[in-house]
Amino acid sequence: MPVYTYKGTNKAGTSVSGEMSATSKSEAQNQLRRQQITPKKMSEKGKEFNMPQFGGSVNAKELAIFTRQFSVMIDAGLPLVQCLEILAGQQENKLFQKVLAATRASVEGGTTLSAAMRQHPKVFDSLYVNMVEAGETGGILDTILQRLSTYIEKNVKLKRAVQSASIYPIGVMTIAGGVVTLLLWKVVPIFATLFAGLGVDLPLPTKIVIGLSNFIGSIFGLLIVVGAIGFGVAIKVWYGTSQGRFIIDTIILKLPVMGILMRKIAVARFTRTLGTLIASGVPILEGLDITARTAGNAVVERALQQVRKSLEEGKSLTEPLKESEVFPGMVTQMISVGEQTGAMDAMLQKIADFYEEEVDAAVKDLLTALEPIMIVFLGVVVGGVVISMYMPLFSLIGKLSGK
Repeated sequence: MPVYTYKGTNKAGTSVSGEMSATSKSEAQNQLRRQQITPKKMSEKGKEFNMPQFGGSVNAKELAIFTRQFSVMIDAGLPLVQCLEILAGQQENKLFQKVLAATRASVEGGTTLSAAMRQHPKVFDSLYVNMVEAGETGGILDTILQRLSTYIEKNVKLKRAVQSASIYPIGVMTIAGGVVTLLLWKVVPIFATLFAGLGVDLPLPTKIVIGLSNFIGSIFGLLIVVGAIGFGVAIKVWYGTSQGRFIIDTIILKLPVMGILMRKIAVARFTRTLGTLIASGVPILEGLDITARTAGNAVVERALQQVRKSLEEGKSLTEPLKESEVFPGMVTQMISVGEQTGAMDAMLQKIADFYEEEVDAAVKDLLTALEPIMIVFLGVVVGGVVISMYMPLFSLIGKLSGK
């Protein structure tokens, strides 16, 4: 019988590890769940160093379409195994097709759908699996899948909002940087040689541009480029640490315009996720834990973990939310009303709808304001370099025409 090594967390949240014998990986995972251990990593002993598999990934749009189709099939009364078989056959993404085939095989072997999906955490995250488990327990799997597909679609919309707000200025800055570097590196030296041959007195802007050109063409310019790349890599590595991620996310939330937008996105994501989980029957403590891990911002994640801890101590949900100072007053007030009326899930969904509309409006306003600013910036930078190179020629032509 194969022996499996595992790492996971127990009911108290403590990390545990060990070995166990089982006929298959799914059986080993079922044994762990009976012991109230959530497996994070598991591999067959002696096969821990398998080569990584390459084959793309499953994006949110594909997952949303699958979930929507799955809910319709379940609602129509088709057997679970048949649904998975049909959906696997329709998938163009080979990785997703293999995952669905493996899920179908596990379900056919007697495993629950949530347990089968839990074996593929890169495709079905903890939020997805817990909601499916709640749907299986309550006998409302089709309704849960509809909520999941709606949640994923709205989450994709939020991500697009972030991309829309960041791609345009980054793209313009990159183009401006590339054009100016090319001008300073290749074009300006030709003019500098021409001016030196003519013996023309150079105005200050031209001297500055030629000085920058010489600097970029020297070893120091190369060192700055290498240093900038190294700095970017270092920031990325530091962001991978818990401390670095928390500090950078704190700075992002405090930025004048982008910070306000990111805070609205964080609130929309938090309320949408928690509202969907509560409406699906997931316990609030487990829902807060999942919401914290999917928050997308270390500051919000830490605040939600503190909220969860306070809730365990018997406090209301509203008190720790206020104390965190991360969420706007309107959010905490509406959650307080939802808590008192027993309509927490509905109130959270209303807050999410409101903030998603706020995000859409903020992104449109930001792009409207950025477009003329970026055009002016590009024109001033590139036009400044070009004009500074022609200024000596204008002066020379004026002198010749005066003679």
